[in-house]
Amino acid sequence: MGLNHETAPVEVREHFAVSEDQLGSQARKLTELTTIAEGVVISTCNRMEVYVAAEDRQMGLDVLRQHLSEGHDDEDMSHLYQKCGDDAKQHLFALVCGLDSMVLGETEIFGQVKHAYKQAFEAGATKGVLNRLFQKSFAVGKRIRTHTRIQMGATSVGNVAVDLAEKIFGKLNGSHVMIIGAGETSRLVAKSMISRGASQLTVTNRSIERARSLAEELNGEVVPFDSWEEALVKADVIVSSTGASEPVLHASQIEAVRRKRKFRPLFLIDIAVPRDIEAQAGDIEEVYLYDIDKLQQLASLAKESRAKQVTLCEQMIAEEISQTS
Repeated sequence: MGLNHETAPVEVREHFAVSEDQLGSQARKLTELTTIAEGVVISTCNRMEVYVAAEDRQMGLDVLRQHLSEGHDDEDMSHLYQKCGDDAKQHLFALVCGLDSMVLGETEIFGQVKHAYKQAFEAGATKGVLNRLFQKSFAVGKRIRTHTRIQMGATSVGNVAVDLAEKIFGKLNGSHVMIIGAGETSRLVAKSMISRGASQLTVTNRSIERARSLAEELNGEVVPFDSWEEALVKADVIVSSTGASEPVLHASQIEAVRRKRKFRPLFLIDIAVPRDIEAQAGDIEEVYLYDIDKLQQLASLAKESRAKQVTLCEQMIAEEISQTS
C-alpha cells in the first residue's frame, strides 16, 4: 500500500514521508499490528510504500489502512493505492527496474529499495516471504538492466536538474552552485553540474563532516549550515535535498540579499520530500523554483522514446511472476 508521484502531489507525499533513519523502526512497527507478520517501508522523494506479509489478506489490508490513516485526513488517504499477491510482486519488480519512476529507467531507485529492505531486515521485520520477494526483485532488476536498453537515454534526477539549469542560464560555465544536504542525490546533482561546466561549488549540511567529505571529493568549499547570507549572494543555482521536516531556505532569506546579488537570476531546485524550500521563494521576480513534481515534465519525454523497451521489460517481469506464483 502506498502513493507515488503519479497518484499524489508533493504536498501530500511529504505528509507520508519517512526519514531514512526511521525506515527500519517503522517496518518493525508494522509487524506489531494484528495479522501482519513481516514489513518493509520504502520512502523516497517520489513515493512512500509499505510491503507486508499478512496471515489474513483482507484483515491485513484493513489494519494497514488504519495504521497509515493515523494523522492523515480522508483526502490524504484517497491518494493511496493497494496491491495484493501477484499484483504486488509485479509492482515491486517494475519499481526496482525503474519502470515506475518519474525518470524512466533511472538507477537510483534500485539502491533505495535495497537500502529500505536492508533496514527492515536488520530491524527483524522480514522473514521468509518478504526476504524471498525482495531478493528475487533484485535479481529481476539486474536481469532487465543487463538484457534491455531501458537505461539508454535515462536521465537521473541530477541530469534533469542540470537540463533545467541550462534552459535558464544557457550554459553553466562559470556558474556557482550551492548544495544543501550532502546525501547521495546531492552528490549526483553536484557531479552533473560540474560535468556541464559549473566552476564553483559550495556545500552545506547539518553534519559538517559529510559536507566536508563531499566538498573534498568535488573540489568545493564548505559553508556552515547556519551561514546563509554570503553563500546566497554568490550562488547562481541552489540544489536542496535534506531530510528536514520543515523548510531550510525561506523566501525572506533570499529577499534579504537580493540587492547584494544585484537581482541576478537564482535557480532553486528542491528535490526533497518534505520540501526544503519555502514555496513563496518562487514568487520573487528573478527566482526560478522547481520542486520534484516539476521535474516530471522533462522526465515524461524519456518515457515516450523508450516505449518499446518498457514493453520488453514488462514481458520479462510477467515471465518472472509466472515462475514464482
